Formats: sequence, structure tokens, C-alpha cells
Amino acid sequence: MHDIVKNLLSIKNEIQSNNSNAEVVAVSKTFSISKILPLINYGHIHYGENKIQEAVEKWTEIKKDFVNIKLHFIGKLQTNKVKFALPLFDYIHSLDSIKLAEKIANEQIKKKSTPKIFIQVNIGKEDQKNGIDIENLEKFYSDCIKNFNLNIIGLMCLPPNDKTPEIYFSKMKSLVDKINLKELSMGMTNDYIKALQYKSTFLRIGSKIFGSRD
Repeated sequence: MHDIVKNLLSIKNEIQSNNSNAEVVAVSKTFSISKILPLINYGHIHYGENKIQEAVEKWTEIKKDFVNIKLHFIGKLQTNKVKFALPLFDYIHSLDSIKLAEKIANEQIKKKSTPKIFIQVNIGKEDQKNGIDIENLEKFYSDCIKNFNLNIIGLMCLPPNDKTPEIYFSKMKSLVDKINLKELSMGMTNDYIKALQYKSTFLRIGSKIFGSRD
């Protein structure tokens, strides 16, 4: 068995031992398809990318051959790239503005595709990070549903790097319950066990599966 498959199985064992069935999004950004292929052949279906052009080049043909694969966009999505994102990506984890919501809504009609979308919450109120502020979240969610007919399935966050994440994961769990959504995209290589304790349903894990990036 290939090492990266063993790495994935080790993470899945930890998920099960935390009484969770969270999905692992294998963050494959910067890695070549040849590096990812052992996971694809094993049958893992969820992969995360953060650059549109790289994803189009890497995944367009692979997704024709492996129709079960679900591709997750996990980076900052620029409005001028939405037209390329929608045919390829099944999930978008980073909806962070009305402008982007409107653009996705327009492209959904043109492309006849409806991605599953997470609203990115600026949970640590950090100036350098994108996301909707907590106090604006309920109104933003309502606008996305009523005005733009988006398929909002949950919330996503990137907690502050320099603080323990539990307080932010706890807040996210409260928010997702308050607006009655099912999915939570939170937890990466360094903090996914803690994220599981606050009922994360999608973990975005890269280096723990694939090894360090160059």
C-alpha cells in the first residue's frame, strides 16, 4: 500500500475514534497528478485546490475518467475566475462577499451547475483575512438564499494562527446551529483533531497526507 494511502487511513482511524464521520478533503494544491494518483486509484474522492488555472490543468481530464471525484475550491475566489470554477468545482469553501454571491448566481444559470457552498466567516475578526463578520452573517446567509438562490450547505473558517483554535471552533459550531446549517469546514493538518471535537464535517488536510510542499 502506498504511503499516502496509509497516511489517509491513519487520519480516518482518528476520525472514527472521535465518533465522527467527517470527510477528508485531501488538499492537493501544488502536487502533481502523479503524486495524487495513488489516492485516486484507492478510491478517495474529495480533493482541495486553491488556484483555478492549476486546477483546470490538473483535473479536467481526470474528472472525466473518475466521475465520482468531488473537487473543492478552498482559496480566495476572484469574481473574474468564477466562470472557470463552476464547471469544475463541486464545492466552494470561500464565499465571502455579496459581489461574489451575485457572480456565482449568474454563472450557475449559464453553466447549469450548482456547487455546494460554504460561507467563509472571519471568526477571529482579522483585518488580513477574508470572510463575513459574525454580526452580518445571518443577513448575508438570508440574501444568498432569497436573492441569489445559492446552495449554501455550511460555514468555513480559518482561525487565527497565533491562538488556540478551540474558542473559534466552538463559536463556529454555535453559528452553524443558529442558522440551522449542517456542514462545517474547519480543521487542517495542525488542528483537525480539535475541529472534530466541535463537530467539523469537512477537514482540509494536505501535508499530513502528501508530505511537505516544496
